[in-house]
Amino acid sequence: MTPAARQKIAQQYARLTGLREDFILQHDLRVPLMRFCKELLRDQGLTVGRLDSRFTGIDRDAGGSSTDYDPSYAAILGPYTATLNHYLRHELRFESDLAYEVLSGRTEPWSFKEFENRHVRTSDTLRRAMHQNPHLKVLVAAGYYDFATPYWAMRHTFDHLQLDPQLRGNIRETYYEAGHMMYVHLPSRAQQHRDLTEFIQSTSV
Repeated sequence: MTPAARQKIAQQYARLTGLREDFILQHDLRVPLMRFCKELLRDQGLTVGRLDSRFTGIDRDAGGSSTDYDPSYAAILGPYTATLNHYLRHELRFESDLAYEVLSGRTEPWSFKEFENRHVRTSDTLRRAMHQNPHLKVLVAAGYYDFATPYWAMRHTFDHLQLDPQLRGNIRETYYEAGHMMYVHLPSRAQQHRDLTEFIQSTSV
């Protein structure tokens, strides 16, 4: 790539993301996610969330290269855990002495044996299931502010699913003004409820 081409890409990258051109060039046009979360609002002394970039946080070292924590995860961890525990014990009447684990290390290390020496590709499993059952419908929910499973990663996966063209209509996509857990944004939660209801009703015909 010529220096002029690199500069042009860096300019567009900066325009679309808000990062500085020199910062983008310093990272060879490939800014790691945690550096992005740290750098975007550095001039304000803030970081942005990974699960939901609408959330901001404050690090001990404003000049560091990575974030101390994910402010979006910190904001929802307590309420999320308390709500589920209340629902299980008081509404479903499910009692257990086991602790409810949230993103716990107890489930690790996960086995990636079937993907040794190649990247993890679960889309093959989805395509196989849809080919074997042509009545299988899939609803994809994407949050605009999700850095954990960003929109374009989802778009790339489904664009390369190698699904039979006749089954493309079995996939429905919905989008929300929120992040990874769109239900923490009240308007998005209401919209997702409507979308899920419509999806279930349409698949039961």
